[in-house]
Amino acid sequence: MSVKTFAAIDIGSYELAMKIFEVSSARGMREIDHIRYSIDMGTETYSTGKLSYERANELCRVLKEFSGIMKSYQVEDYKAYGTSAIRESENRAILLDQIKQRTGLHIDVLSNSEQRFLDYKSIAFQGEEFQRIIENGTAILDIGGGSIQLSLFDNDTLVSTQNMRLGVLRLQERLCHMDIGISRYPALIEEMAQAQMNIYKKLYLKDREIKSIIVVDDYLSRLVTRKGKSAAPAEGEKLPEYEKEDEGVRARRNIAGGFADRRTMDYFYEICRTKSLSELAKTLDMAEDSMLLLYISMVLLHSIMDLMGAEQIWAPGVTLCDGIAYEYAEKKQILSAAHDFEKDIIACAQNISKRYRGSKKRSETLEKIALAVFDSMKGLHGLGRRERLLLQISTILHDCGKYISMVNLGECSYSIIMATEIIGLSHLEREIVANVVKYNHMEFDYYDTMGNVSSLDKASFLKIAKLTSILRLANGLDRSHKQKFKNVNISLKENELIIGITTQEDITWEKGLFRKRASLFEEVYNIRPMIRRQ
Repeated sequence: MSVKTFAAIDIGSYELAMKIFEVSSARGMREIDHIRYSIDMGTETYSTGKLSYERANELCRVLKEFSGIMKSYQVEDYKAYGTSAIRESENRAILLDQIKQRTGLHIDVLSNSEQRFLDYKSIAFQGEEFQRIIENGTAILDIGGGSIQLSLFDNDTLVSTQNMRLGVLRLQERLCHMDIGISRYPALIEEMAQAQMNIYKKLYLKDREIKSIIVVDDYLSRLVTRKGKSAAPAEGEKLPEYEKEDEGVRARRNIAGGFADRRTMDYFYEICRTKSLSELAKTLDMAEDSMLLLYISMVLLHSIMDLMGAEQIWAPGVTLCDGIAYEYAEKKQILSAAHDFEKDIIACAQNISKRYRGSKKRSETLEKIALAVFDSMKGLHGLGRRERLLLQISTILHDCGKYISMVNLGECSYSIIMATEIIGLSHLEREIVANVVKYNHMEFDYYDTMGNVSSLDKASFLKIAKLTSILRLANGLDRSHKQKFKNVNISLKENELIIGITTQEDITWEKGLFRKRASLFEEVYNIRPMIRRQ
């Protein structure tokens, strides 16, 4: 039985964390150590745009210690990710080079959608509990230092995800500049949250009923999942006058498995709202230096629960490090998830198309033809399953720009896709999809021209060229938007791609425009597509 030792490192906005895991196909994943170090990088980045010399020094020192711990555990492989504090830093390239030179660790920077997807994976790997809870209206609230992410599930399907700049460190930095007492924080936090949440409700919630909120964060989760009893009152007991509360009056209801009902969370909210930070730390038996961020997180959650009408929360206690480890185990084919993540990515794209009045019927036609062509060309294009998914998403979003302009369809589609997060896709993957959709409607730009307005590398450019040529070919077979072909069979014979069709319709228009639409395909693959009636 092969057992690998793996380290997952999260360079967060207010904490550095490393988890050491033993990973095997027989036993799954077992956490053997969890090291944390508090370091407030986010406040500095969000206010000044970069990390100071002192903070960078501290970061490198701690990461060097992490490296030493990894050696002591004989770690065979690791993955280290930076999140918003690194991502938003103006001197990011310099900082990452310093870390590499001084610690030997290579740090990759996650885009927001990649970070949230890893958090989401860490929840999904909880198994049956996750599957059960998302069968009904559920929201995932992922609270970070720079922003929060709200993802909605309905009938086991991810229907939308949205990022808002309401992270706890960002809110703390704004509040500290206001020079006000902490007693006024709840009203101001709720006002800031509701300003964005009211828009969110109008656009995404509408009449959707949300029963549960899954919380991913560093403070509420510790509170809810900690051992022992909570400070929640017994059924029928009134909330006490906290300033007179006897310390023996507490702990009446267990919070089982990280679940807490609305009454319990209301109680915690009242404690946070009415006690000083030192009193709060003593009451909750938590470190005082984390109380302000816990306080802000609690007010945020309370406001969102109110707006959604949620009945309970579930805090599974997972972290980004868990998501990093699950991704590693999945890629190495050591573990497999019961949940279909690709289905979520596709569902997210379908909901974006629906929002911009995309044609579902035509998307399905393009998807069927484009994927058939892709599959028939496996030996020639050298692309894999992930690129097939990007092509599928491109077919779904092929006409989203018409919502803005029928004339500038390509440019408008590109702008919509680049401005809209698709959870599970990296920024680069989203840019590939945006360009494929764009050049489906516009004259194709070659690498030298594209490079003037983009930082895409040649490998990404070639993916765009290959996928665009396939989408254009599929588009050429349905120029009338009438889905005239009942059956389409694709076969590759020597230097020809034979597209066999069954139809009783007049396809003069399709045949007349097909050659132009197929020209890029011929250029990219040196294969000539031919339409043949069956």
